[in-house]
Amino acid sequence: MGIEVKESDGLDVTCLAARTAPGQVRTLVGLRLAGWGLSGLTDDVSLIASELVTNAVRHTPDGEIRVTFTREPRAVLLAVWDCSDARPVRKRGRGRVPGDVSPDAEALNPGHDDGTGGRGLPIVEALSLECGVTPTEPRGKWVWSRVGV
Repeated sequence: MGIEVKESDGLDVTCLAARTAPGQVRTLVGLRLAGWGLSGLTDDVSLIASELVTNAVRHTPDGEIRVTFTREPRAVLLAVWDCSDARPVRKRGRGRVPGDVSPDAEALNPGHDDGTGGRGLPIVEALSLECGVTPTEPRGKWVWSRVGV
């Protein structure tokens, strides 16, 4: 599976930056929340995990990422590390109106930016008590989110 899990009270996961990583992390986070009796947080924390891990995978192709997940007195803390120094960027919307959909001939081309990316950071911010980025030496960063219980 390409994933190494260390458990104590939380999770400490190292895995390949592969397209399967977000799903694997969502599953592990959901199981840990159930073990803590916090299943009510599963939807929000799983969405946050998906966004953070997907971004790490995108910025660290063919590398490894690390995910830690811990319980705090009034919150849970999810953090994702990757070796890229690039910080998460919030993109502005294109001003589209619901129902404003037109065919995009380039949509199937690899690397095509259809303008739908960049929405993850606002989602993470909306679901978190707080979130942020902590640079690491000699390179890389932790992107983290704290969710209240």
